[in-house]
Amino acid sequence: MINFDTYINNFDLPFEDNLNDKETSGNEESISEESSSDESKSEEVTVEDVKSEEILAEDAKSEDPADSAKSEKASEKNVKSDDVPVEDTLPEEVPAKNSSSEKTLDENTSNNKENLNPKFLFSNLIGRKIGMTQLFTDSGDVFPATVVEAGPCTVTQIKNKKSDGYDSIQLGFSDAKEKHLTKSQLGHFLKSKLSPKKVLKEFRYDKNDNLPSIGDEVDLRQFKVGDFVTVTGSSIGKGFAGHMKRHNFGGGRASHGKNSVMRKSGSVGAGTDPGRIFPGMKMAGRMGGEKVTVKNLEVISIDLSKNLIFIKGAVPGSNKNYLYITKN
Repeated sequence: MINFDTYINNFDLPFEDNLNDKETSGNEESISEESSSDESKSEEVTVEDVKSEEILAEDAKSEDPADSAKSEKASEKNVKSDDVPVEDTLPEEVPAKNSSSEKTLDENTSNNKENLNPKFLFSNLIGRKIGMTQLFTDSGDVFPATVVEAGPCTVTQIKNKKSDGYDSIQLGFSDAKEKHLTKSQLGHFLKSKLSPKKVLKEFRYDKNDNLPSIGDEVDLRQFKVGDFVTVTGSSIGKGFAGHMKRHNFGGGRASHGKNSVMRKSGSVGAGTDPGRIFPGMKMAGRMGGEKVTVKNLEVISIDLSKNLIFIKGAVPGSNKNYLYITKN
């Protein structure tokens, strides 16, 4: 931002110099008038005598209050008479430069608004988890944050109720090589005339007129600091685990005649009726690698230049895992 006071003060210096020059010229004119009156009295006056008289006149003005008052009145008259063109130039030059500076500031702000305000509203993104870090405030508070490289995502398909039975927009993230895709996948991207993408994800939407079209890019401009988002991803796979670790069971009693039952699951069903284990019974098995959704996570920082979003807290999945972000 340009400080208006300093901007104006830059133009005051040459005008003050002009005023000082005019004051000195006015003083020299008054001195020349006195010297001319002295010449009328004396018949022959040399140049050295004039200089000595000017020096004596300046000393006399500094000593005599009456002469100083007269010189001040004369200088004020000269300044008033000479101030007319200076006052005329001030409103012509300063507002012209000031108006140009205001235009540049307005243009910059408008450009920034255009860069910050997206053309459409669709607050969903596909990203990749980078890792976790800490962010500090000026007061010294620390916040754990997950760094996610979110977007830019390309709109690859738009579905509606007439053709597909529901409204959704499909986003593609991260370019892929054609040799790694099947013919059906390549045909899907050729239909929309877009480059192949590694990850595709559909996001439902409500009725909204300001929506992207096929080929548009969705980036972090849809989000801002302070928003709350919902993050969905695949949790870290932990292999085969027992029921206590997998389901947080408490185990059996460790006293009163119990032997080797401390980490057992206990009874899982009757023997005669129904004679089987019900589906969904909590038992030992493969742990992790499941779809997990975490809601109401706060956005604490955004880096548009690097497509990074800093989300407070932890999100599911390991590093380099793909995530789906939706603004609440």
